[in-house]
Amino acid sequence: MEPVATVAVDVPQIGDERNKHWAKVVHNVDTDKSTGWAYDGEFVATGGIQDLDVPCVLLVYGEKGSRTNPQIEAQVYVVNTDGSLSRHATATGRAWARTVRDTVVELISSEIATPFPSREWDAGLMEYADDALRTELKRRQP
Repeated sequence: MEPVATVAVDVPQIGDERNKHWAKVVHNVDTDKSTGWAYDGEFVATGGIQDLDVPCVLLVYGEKGSRTNPQIEAQVYVVNTDGSLSRHATATGRAWARTVRDTVVELISSEIATPFPSREWDAGLMEYADDALRTELKRRQP
């Protein structure tokens, strides 16, 4: 997924503050694993505004209840270009990572999380000077 822009996103916090809670922008999933270690990406703080590259897949995890018997919940979102979140999956219990894994893999490789399909690079614009391209770009902006 190539980032298109950076937007301010209100990253939700799931569960209690006194228990585990985290969020991660997921770039890759190791399908050989069925735990939380399967998800590669950067952690972001929960419960506030964060600047995130869009489009991206956001995995949010939280626990509530007692520390000896936590109630686990995980939610999978796609961060939209307007800063909103679209929820695509929710899982509870200790098997949360495997439950949402296929959805995350699908989102990372789909048109949903990459609204601009990748195109082969065209070297045709290389013949124009940078100033000419900047001028044309400014002219086309509303």
